[in-house]
Amino acid sequence: MNRKFWSFIQPLRQHPTTMSQLQGLFAAAAHPLPDIKDPSFSSNFDSFADYRLVLLGDGSHGTSEFYSARAEITKRLIQHHGFTVVAVEADWPDAEVIDRYVRQRPGPKAKIGGHSKPIDPFTRFPTWMWRNREMQELVEWMRDYNAQVPDSKKAGFYGLDIYSMGASIREVIDYLDRVDPAAGKVARQRYGCLQPWVDDPAMYGLASVRGMRNCEKGVLDTLRDLLQRRLEYSENRHDGEEYHSSEQNAYLVRDAERYYKAMYYSSASSWTLRDTHMVDTLRRILRHKPEGTKAVVWAHNSHCGDARHTSMGIRRKEVNIGQLCREQFGRNNVALIGCGTHTGTVAAAHEWDEDMEVMDVRPSREDSWERVAHNTGISSFLIDLRRDHIDPGLAAAFEAAPLRLERFIGVIYRPDTEKISHYSAADLLNQFDGYVWFDETQAVKPLEKHEPATPLGKEETYPFGL
Repeated sequence: MNRKFWSFIQPLRQHPTTMSQLQGLFAAAAHPLPDIKDPSFSSNFDSFADYRLVLLGDGSHGTSEFYSARAEITKRLIQHHGFTVVAVEADWPDAEVIDRYVRQRPGPKAKIGGHSKPIDPFTRFPTWMWRNREMQELVEWMRDYNAQVPDSKKAGFYGLDIYSMGASIREVIDYLDRVDPAAGKVARQRYGCLQPWVDDPAMYGLASVRGMRNCEKGVLDTLRDLLQRRLEYSENRHDGEEYHSSEQNAYLVRDAERYYKAMYYSSASSWTLRDTHMVDTLRRILRHKPEGTKAVVWAHNSHCGDARHTSMGIRRKEVNIGQLCREQFGRNNVALIGCGTHTGTVAAAHEWDEDMEVMDVRPSREDSWERVAHNTGISSFLIDLRRDHIDPGLAAAFEAAPLRLERFIGVIYRPDTEKISHYSAADLLNQFDGYVWFDETQAVKPLEKHEPATPLGKEETYPFGL
């Protein structure tokens, strides 16, 4: 067995000479960054702009600096380097509300009490993940930018995640009711099989495992019919963008139906199905765009870093967005950039569906990559980990040193059990192409403080907080 495998099943060992060498070379390679709001901040990432895909990870879903830094980098990639797709770890229907706003696309409205009003996105747990001041500022910037450029250069906002089964069912039926009422009626009947579980889809997986219900055939038939009528539905009398959205919602229902069944067989297979869905969604978005379209992707470090170089891939055999993008688009076309912090505060919940709290983040562990970054004494920096950019001595020191832990905080933070709940072993050099550091960070600024009530039980995003 190789060194990396044994490092996961043996305690992490300290090699004083090797670690001392690594620490010194790491500090020398760290490129200090100005304040995020400094006009020169985002230009430090220009060397990543030639990639077709730039994945921007975050070490938590509730840290202001991670959102603000990614926003500034994203603006730079859009305004100066021709990126026109912003794809995020969020539900497709909710993200489409934002896309309609930033590209000023017409679209359906929610019907409440016989009246129509704009659909309010991201209103379920964890609301603060996208409903925060930092995201609001980026969305308004995108709308203002798009208003000044031709349609071909407008930047769109897209959701990659898999958790909107109920909303996506409604979107497919509503679309077919508009363009083909007979097909809408058939889809309503087929999707009716899933209707009892749209508010608690995890229970569908349990019912399926117990042999009580299997809705796969009707879900697949609806998607197949939609794909077969692509040309008919995409004719001039119908908006091609609306067809593309309906198609994606139908794919999402198919994958969600599989996902909730997979949850009861293996957490690894359900994680892999989820990340595979996100990459498939990204590929469909890019196929819908002109050739050569470039995209920036926002997701947690656990999704953006290459899983093959963490315990996710080595021990649990999971894949993720970063790995799949490198494999499917080619490593030379993909840049993976992570973000980390030592201490500060974070917006998170103690348990699922509880209200958000601003919590203190414990100082990083001595055996973590975060502690190596903290020990540089630099408050904020970028370290370039690409093989053709990194100092050979630092690369060799990385290879010689034992794997270290890396902290992953999602929407749940449990500081009392931090090691087991939030740390995992990682090979930072091969996990990312770049790593952005903020030594002390603050909680993201939420638009609301309280979570909506969920009387029917766990929401669809359970059990993943990443």
